[in-house]
Amino acid sequence: MTTEGGLPFKGDDWEVLLSFLPSGWQEKARELGALQRCRKFADPESLLRTLLIHLADGCSLRETSVRAKHGNIVSISDVALLKRLKSSGEWFRWMASQLMETWINRKPSTLFGQKRNVRLIDGSTIQEPGSTGSTWRIHYSTNLPSLRCDEVFVTDVKTAESFKMFTVHAGDLFVADRGYARRADISHVFQGHGDVLVRINLFSIPFSERDGAEFPLLERLRTLSGTRIGDWPVSIFHNNERIPGRICAIRKSKQAAEMARKKVLRRASKQGHKAKPETLESSAYTFVFTTLGADFNPSTVLEMYRGRWQVELVFKRLKSLMALGHLKKKDSEAAKAWVHGKILIAFLIEALILAGESFSPWGFPIRQDIKEVSMHMEGNISGASHG
Repeated sequence: MTTEGGLPFKGDDWEVLLSFLPSGWQEKARELGALQRCRKFADPESLLRTLLIHLADGCSLRETSVRAKHGNIVSISDVALLKRLKSSGEWFRWMASQLMETWINRKPSTLFGQKRNVRLIDGSTIQEPGSTGSTWRIHYSTNLPSLRCDEVFVTDVKTAESFKMFTVHAGDLFVADRGYARRADISHVFQGHGDVLVRINLFSIPFSERDGAEFPLLERLRTLSGTRIGDWPVSIFHNNERIPGRICAIRKSKQAAEMARKKVLRRASKQGHKAKPETLESSAYTFVFTTLGADFNPSTVLEMYRGRWQVELVFKRLKSLMALGHLKKKDSEAAKAWVHGKILIAFLIEALILAGESFSPWGFPIRQDIKEVSMHMEGNISGASHG
């Protein structure tokens, strides 16, 4: 998302951007507290435009204040602007969730069911701008499908991504990639009476059969062909604790398997070692571990994990955007609002791209109020001609 002259868009471009926002976004600014008890901003539009300078352009709050004043948007101090940012988090979250409903192709909420509070756990590093900028790691939990960021933490880069960063509530389902496939992490969720759904690799976790024998994962994967889905009961042992679960797996298409194989080879070459034959062979399969019970059949388990990947593109954009901004590391409310603002920007970018890829000579959606104005004008012309 580019800016012009230090301000997010100008003239017609700004109007186009606003046309992508969900209906009622201005009223929601007041309803959700973004503009309550604030006399500085004339309207929600000026508030959004000012905060986008901070969120989209990576400016500090102080620089944002200067640019907003120079652009005749608002005269406000950086301290007061921080308060506005903190109070705008829920407004950002609402707009982002509405944008996803409208523009982002994803599975409906019925896929995840009403039995679990689905939480997408992820992490990313943040590099503050400038030669002396610090590098931080952000750990965040986002609910699906509501996209509510319910927990976020900022640490130094030495702190690894882990489920143990987050509070577990009964009924939670933690969904994450292979970086979280560790026995201690799974145990943390299990002890909190939650469930996990994580992608695994061939050597990440030692699994056991029901009788305690080592589970031959690769041998079982070899039994899969076509669209056949594997579903095998396994156990994990950690600190004398047995964690029952299942491995669900499916063979990739020939094209997907070849792409995965090349990725393994590139990674091994970059790290200066030779890829193991077993790793190359297992790259032809997708396999996950879950503690979900038999009421979730294996195809549903795999679809639920795929639901994570349906928003992965959005989060990749989000991660790239995170390198641009100044995160308030000592204020949890400001950090949450910052993350929600970044998610909103990521979805706006996604919506702009999707609209541009569709056949539309003008390149943006026509709003209902524009249609009504056009019809009104035609009526006037018709009336004038008959006069």
